[in-house]
Amino acid sequence: MAVQQNRKTSSKRNMRRSHDALSPTSSTECPNCGELRLPHHVCGACGYYNDREVVAQADEIDFDEDAA
Repeated sequence: MAVQQNRKTSSKRNMRRSHDALSPTSSTECPNCGELRLPHHVCGACGYYNDREVVAQADEIDFDEDAA
């Protein structure tokens, strides 16, 4: 098993950790409904992407009660 011979300085430790910081996620406004959404993702509120409906919302789908 490897055993450290000399103590790492705080400067070297912090230089190693310099790339570990988290960056805040960016969000854009949906052009259809105005809700905030992630870029290049379907809007969760209205189901639109690139000015067209990709996902139909649950309240818009007609379920046949006889099929159940």
